[in-house]
Amino acid sequence: MELKKTVVLVGMMGSGKTAVGSALARMLDVPFLDSDIEIVAASNMSIAEIFERDGEPFFRDKETQVITRLLGSQRGILSTGGGAFLSERNRRIIHDLGVAVWLRADLELLWNRVKHKNTRPLLRTADPYATLADLCRARDPVYALAELCVEARADYSIEDMARAVTRVLLTRPDVLEDQG
Repeated sequence: MELKKTVVLVGMMGSGKTAVGSALARMLDVPFLDSDIEIVAASNMSIAEIFERDGEPFFRDKETQVITRLLGSQRGILSTGGGAFLSERNRRIIHDLGVAVWLRADLELLWNRVKHKNTRPLLRTADPYATLADLCRARDPVYALAELCVEARADYSIEDMARAVTRVLLTRPDVLEDQG
């Protein structure tokens, strides 16, 4: 298969962007890129530390810089942080240089995946479940602006989800073409 545009995975924390993105990159034999990992490497701090020290606006500026650089460097699969696609500027860059795929997962699936992790700065609240529900309500309409969508299911393995993304990508020959 030939990947013609970078695939940018968007969606809520816990939707599987990193795990599915890695598996998808292996399946398509292309590089896997993760904007959060790149930000952490460049700043030598965790995302939580950046949020705490410099605030979310600073983090979002760095995120845009990293996404722009990664989209301009090579074709592959790019996993973004849950808030990246909320920025109109990021959506425009992603649309111009790649294709956005929303990994849509329902609240219960997301909660089951994130409730035992303390690495999510936005969930460091008195009621993290309610916070996650509020984030979903606010963000889902923006994620719905992605050009493609794949529904995450609790019974899917990571590889099942990567195959589902591949099937959706194949509906767009400008993005992925089966060389057969």
